[in-house]
Amino acid sequence: MIVGKLWSAIRAQLNKLANLFWTADPVAQMQYEYDSAVDQLKEGRLGLEQYRALVERVTRQVATNRASVANLEARVKAYLQQGNREVAARFALELQRTQKELAENESQLQMHEAAYNNNLKKIQHASGKLAELRAKIQKYDADLKMSRAEAELARLAEDFNFNVTTDFGQIEQVVQDQIGLNRAKARVAADLSREGLDQIEAEETVQKAEAENVLRDFEQRMGLVTPETGRVAESAKELGPAQKVKETQR
Repeated sequence: MIVGKLWSAIRAQLNKLANLFWTADPVAQMQYEYDSAVDQLKEGRLGLEQYRALVERVTRQVATNRASVANLEARVKAYLQQGNREVAARFALELQRTQKELAENESQLQMHEAAYNNNLKKIQHASGKLAELRAKIQKYDADLKMSRAEAELARLAEDFNFNVTTDFGQIEQVVQDQIGLNRAKARVAADLSREGLDQIEAEETVQKAEAENVLRDFEQRMGLVTPETGRVAESAKELGPAQKVKETQR
């Protein structure tokens, strides 16, 4: 009693597992059935080829019997024309056995030909059905893939809600915050790069003024300038570099 219940429970679970695999990928299951049918058809075709070889062998036997019958008939007639009835009777007896064998072989040939043609029709019909099944499997496979894609697109259409309360909306907000942070860092770096430029430019101006004064002194010592140019240089000296920078900035 307990063993029977246990076995029933096991069979129920196995059946449940089999149904799970059966429905998990129906197209693959159909393809498996199709492949099995193709293998069976190949075996049937091989058997048909062997059967056709038998038919061809019986056909050759019939042809041989017919040739023997024709030969024996000619001999019986020839010996009868010669008046040799004893030899003609011996060939007539052999002719009778050959004719009987021919009748049997012709009957076998007719039966084998009919069986071969029937099996040929069955295999041709099965081949046509398999071709239809292959086309149907391809159609079902395409329909299943298309329906899955449509279902996925429908789900994505629902999930692609740009509301901030959704996961996608929150992720989008995080991306925008990161973009804003990166832009802020770039702006700060640009602003900091201007720091100290005014002081550097002022120092460069002072250096240029000092270099000009040195050059004027050199020109005066070497007599390369006139007194008027010298007076301009003297006034530049009196102003001094810092005062000249201020005057220039004004």
